[in-house]
Amino acid sequence: MTDRASVTVTSSKADLERLARVIRTYIVRETTAAGSGHVTSSFSATELMTALFFHRLRLDLARPEFPNNDRVVFSKGHASPLLYALFAAAGAIPTERLDTLRKLGSPLEGHPTPNFRYADAATGSLGQGLSIGLGMALSAKRLDQLPFMTWVLMGDGELAEGSVWEAAELAGHYELGNLVAICDINRLGQSGPTMYQHHTEIYRARFEAFGWKTHVVDGHDYDALVPLFDSIDGKGNQPVALVARTIKGKGFSLIADKEGWHGKALTPDQAKQCYAELGKPEPDPPGVIAAPEEKTPARPRPTQPPAFDYKVGEKIATRKAYGDALARLGKAMPEVVALDGDVKNSTFAEDFAKAVPERYFDMFIAEQNMVGTAVGLSTRGRVPFVSTFAAFLSRAYDQTRMAVYSRANVKFVGSHCGVSIGEDGPSQMGLEDLAMFRALGQSVVLYPSDAVSTERCVELLITHRGIGYLRTTRPATPVLYCDLDKFHLGGSMVPRRSDADRLTIVGAGITVHEALKAADALAKKNIPVRVVDAYSVKPLDREGLLAHARATGGQLLVVEDHWPEGGLGEAVASAFSFEPSVRVWRMAVQGLPPSASPEDTMRCARIDAAAIQEQAEKLLSSR
Repeated sequence: MTDRASVTVTSSKADLERLARVIRTYIVRETTAAGSGHVTSSFSATELMTALFFHRLRLDLARPEFPNNDRVVFSKGHASPLLYALFAAAGAIPTERLDTLRKLGSPLEGHPTPNFRYADAATGSLGQGLSIGLGMALSAKRLDQLPFMTWVLMGDGELAEGSVWEAAELAGHYELGNLVAICDINRLGQSGPTMYQHHTEIYRARFEAFGWKTHVVDGHDYDALVPLFDSIDGKGNQPVALVARTIKGKGFSLIADKEGWHGKALTPDQAKQCYAELGKPEPDPPGVIAAPEEKTPARPRPTQPPAFDYKVGEKIATRKAYGDALARLGKAMPEVVALDGDVKNSTFAEDFAKAVPERYFDMFIAEQNMVGTAVGLSTRGRVPFVSTFAAFLSRAYDQTRMAVYSRANVKFVGSHCGVSIGEDGPSQMGLEDLAMFRALGQSVVLYPSDAVSTERCVELLITHRGIGYLRTTRPATPVLYCDLDKFHLGGSMVPRRSDADRLTIVGAGITVHEALKAADALAKKNIPVRVVDAYSVKPLDREGLLAHARATGGQLLVVEDHWPEGGLGEAVASAFSFEPSVRVWRMAVQGLPPSASPEDTMRCARIDAAAIQEQAEKLLSSR
């Protein structure tokens, strides 16, 4: 590989035209070998990205992780053959690897993921790349003060997604002149023409309405593209949109501007026809990508966070303890950032905002963009905490799902969970969130019951690498634990136990306190029961629960403030599906909840102390 240190690139039009031919032949080669893949969507953006890569981009190919590299996000991830062809044309990957596209074990996947070392995030679920790029640009400008640019390639089909315009609005608000959206307006979607086809003035007006500096350009004309890329220096306060009119399938007459070719590879015979039309290009010398400035962020070193101090018995809402914990830890850990969706005074993310305002970002009421931005910040080494009402995280579930494939290190915090929020009513009650986050591959799900466990769970999320979810409760609850109590992923606590216990009641969050009330009432009837706090919902403390079940007659009664589907009860039941000696009984929210006091909503849902006591007595009487 060529040493590109201190290289400045000035590519001639002839150089770029030659490289575009090379890149198109690579696209055909890899997709024909795979028998699938997106040729037409790759061809339409070939000149756009060739001009970017081999004239304007600043990237050290030998160090893709270098902090001051320009970032490139293929939001139209189905154009991955173009992405791989660009790096092959730069000599970064051997050309024979192109033949492994979409094959088992190859980093050249159907849509980009970080398995390909030059892809920061997974794309392919359309409409998310601009939010990811926003997070990268935000990190560069507002946190690390680095001059790198973030370039996001987008298709016109995905410009129908609302998340794109959430990102466009926030990029204008935060004045991110270092963010560029390259919009490939090729007129055709998957099943037919796009909404506005080649009416580029509509896209121009939309971006300009959000404060962007917008250029309409012929996306195949180097005489227009090269000076346009030269004019973008990232130093202004307006993000830049290149609205490029292109032809889908440009370069091969059989497929150019034709419907019915989306996602289809050429046959070997058609590939030969295409090669003949393109003309045999000279693959050498490889294209040269300019090196970035040797600049790295000057981040302060972490310090030891101060201790917290809660008194057993005092009432503190876990959502308030979350704010305390994030502020306490955030001041000591410079990698931690916080994002919130205009509810910071309810989630208590405002405590972090007051403690370290430079690392707090209000994403307003735009949850999809909030999550995508957090993924972008994560790619730059940050640990983002994303908070809003648990119910509203469902609006960004696709972004959350994709964050897993991006290997993002993002922490989600859902407040106002369950029927226990009371009077706000069912639209505000997070009753699906445990199921959502449990379903994510390799995720961690924590549900603390008091202030101490909340503090410890926030610490656990910071040290854990990957997707994590913290569920917090609205009402104030008594502190159960002291600062010396130990918490770990896959653990549980036992706030009530004796050797005479006849049943184990398993709760999390608010239901731990209801279970303790029920245990008090049962004790007056000389019925001792054990109460387990399953604060780690995923991973679950299976071994601990098994020991408790065996010690109390082989039965577990699980109570949760969540729908029966997908929550704590199903987690416990699943854990013991092959353990015939343990019987799992479940209590969860029944019926559509009303708008009423927390006591009334929990009573109606049949998860309050009285319902737990009744069910426990019923189980024990049937033995």
